[in-house]
Amino acid sequence: MRVFSAAFLFVPLLSGAQVSVQEYPIPGDLHAHDVWADAAPGGPVYFSAQRSGHLGILDPKTGKVETVALGRGSSPHGVVMGPEGMVWLTDGGQNAIVRVDPRSSPAARQVKVWELPADAGYMNLNTATFDGKGVHWFTGQSGIYGRLDPRTGEMKLFESPKGRGPYGIHHTPDGTVYYASLAGSFIGKINSNGTTTVIEPPTKGQGARRVWSDSKGNVWVAEWNSGQLSRYEPKTGKWAQWKAPGSSPRVYAVYVDESDKVWASEWNAQVMLRFDPATEKFETFKSSSSSANVRQIHGRKGEVWTPESAASKLVVYRYR
Repeated sequence: MRVFSAAFLFVPLLSGAQVSVQEYPIPGDLHAHDVWADAAPGGPVYFSAQRSGHLGILDPKTGKVETVALGRGSSPHGVVMGPEGMVWLTDGGQNAIVRVDPRSSPAARQVKVWELPADAGYMNLNTATFDGKGVHWFTGQSGIYGRLDPRTGEMKLFESPKGRGPYGIHHTPDGTVYYASLAGSFIGKINSNGTTTVIEPPTKGQGARRVWSDSKGNVWVAEWNSGQLSRYEPKTGKWAQWKAPGSSPRVYAVYVDESDKVWASEWNAQVMLRFDPATEKFETFKSSSSSANVRQIHGRKGEVWTPESAASKLVVYRYR
């Protein structure tokens, strides 16, 4: 375990009078890839330290960063909290699912590793979520998705339709899991038997990268190739698309906050976007860094957190 102390900085925003921003520097050797904020106000913020093979834990009150080593060769990508309060990581370096118990002693964090079957090969593990029954679902860009039952340790892998590409994954309020295929340009609904129902967005070759559900169960999609933010309504089968602002936008990540405002990271202009479905208007927030490379977005009531992987910092947007 390593603990770092760091100053943190308040930065004015270019737009959005009701939004403030605060930056938390982190050690440069960590490379924060994905981020997950504990739901408790002021609680810890977890991130996958991809380069160093750690789980990072930020205390927003003090700016201190603790790191937990995940294992030999570790290179984690995604990070989520499970319903039991554990922190889970998809670890491409170990080709494994890793769980850290944040309730265990800081001096000896409990780490458990579930390796993928030896005959599975390298899966390029990406992101994970939990369904309505507490089962852990994950994606692998090499062309698989899988499930791990935390209660039994049983793991199953499934071949994704169209092969390579499974990327972002999330669940709706009723526990249904959807994932995005970047290379396959579709979103997939995972059925009760583990198979995938392929759902094609209207724009061909759009490069669906990440997905997130709103409170109504609609699935929002970050389209990398088309530069669009799109919405799929499972109840009606309807789609809607909105082009992100700017020239040749690239929409990487998407997150829906508690008021159903949609946040997205756009890589060409290196900005954060907030979209209001009621007005169909975007707000733009510019990072203080020339290159931020926000790869995932998460939040809790009144806050949206981002990892600026190219700038060695975590950033929080606070709003009313």
